[in-house]
Amino acid sequence: MAAPHPFSTQLIAWQKVAGRHDLPWQKTRDPYRIWLSEIMLQQTQVATVIPYYLRFLASFPDVGALAAAPIEAVIAHWAGLGYYARARNLHRCAGQIVAVYGKKWPESEELLAELPGIGRSTAAAIAAFAFGRRAAILDGNVKRVLCRHFGVAGLPGTAAVHRQLWTLAESLLPAHGIEAYTQGLMDLGATLCTRSRPRCADCPVAAGCLAKRDSRQGELPERRPKAAVPRRRASFVLISDGRRLLLERRPPLGLWGGLLVPPEGEPAAVAARCGLALGEAQALPPLEHAFTHFRLTLEPVLCRVDGQTLAAEPGLEWVDLATAAEAGVPAPIGKLIRQVASAAD
Repeated sequence: MAAPHPFSTQLIAWQKVAGRHDLPWQKTRDPYRIWLSEIMLQQTQVATVIPYYLRFLASFPDVGALAAAPIEAVIAHWAGLGYYARARNLHRCAGQIVAVYGKKWPESEELLAELPGIGRSTAAAIAAFAFGRRAAILDGNVKRVLCRHFGVAGLPGTAAVHRQLWTLAESLLPAHGIEAYTQGLMDLGATLCTRSRPRCADCPVAAGCLAKRDSRQGELPERRPKAAVPRRRASFVLISDGRRLLLERRPPLGLWGGLLVPPEGEPAAVAARCGLALGEAQALPPLEHAFTHFRLTLEPVLCRVDGQTLAAEPGLEWVDLATAAEAGVPAPIGKLIRQVASAAD
């Protein structure tokens, strides 16, 4: 076997001394806990993930409990974390682990990558942390580290550069210490080699970094030119009797799939569908919310009703107004509900 690369040995030594060691999903070989953290950490920062992770584990302590839970309960625990396809895939994956593997996780990154919601890099992270396997990760942070350190030009999203980065990532794998090396890559990208204002003076591998040598930290990795962000508008009718709020469960796929939201549409159309005679309508201030690929303007209307029977429309339910903001609703909807609840006090 070839001699270890200085990048790998220096990174391992740094991680053992200065890396992160007290995250709630560390110091375990439990693939369930490692998998859950890796899925939650996709597109989401550690500080945001920690409270969700702890609450999730309290309700679903193992893969069997998660597989047995209704998807609505899983979505409710995910509400506010975003990218809700992750929660649906999490539930599907748990079911597959139970049905196909009898709750015993496969150890190879190849089999792990075949499970719902687990790509090649996530599979490698699980295999490394849970089973000590030599497998390369390549998430967004790692791509940035490798592009800068080794001077990789071109857009990382293109096929040629993507293959180049995978080849490079696999060539750097150490013979020993895969867990510290993998965690070190994550720590370096998250805490030092950040997208803006990288802390090169504290970097353990700065001496060999081509981007630092050539003052190209701001240029690498190359970024795709920003396209204009599309804008959309949606009207939501917040129907309340003063104690309760009418919510509707979204279809499982699409925007906010599986979460509870106020009925969407114009007040008259919503009233007809719900079989309710609405009182005076009060337009609330619009609310802007940014998604990855578009911006949404929510146009809420508050309507009051008195003691009416709800039509037997699937998915509609009355929720206590005082707790509705925590009832498995998206983050911007929670803001609207808290405004209404505050006004009703």
